[in-house]
Amino acid sequence: MEKKIVNMSEKERRKRIHRKTIIFNSEEQKLIDTFCKRYGIKNRTKLFREAIITVILQKMVQDHPTLF
Repeated sequence: MEKKIVNMSEKERRKRIHRKTIIFNSEEQKLIDTFCKRYGIKNRTKLFREAIITVILQKMVQDHPTLF
């Protein structure tokens, strides 16, 4: 089987194509609404994406194997 080499632009590689859905209960939604209003956050998608990726990266750093 032959591997294809695809020349994609930076913009194409960074395009978000994978959709995820998250559901909040009423209390969680109220907390999110309050937070966004207090800090003037208009783009909640960006907030959630950055929060999720930040937690994942922190966990990966913590779990990184060490020699000593």
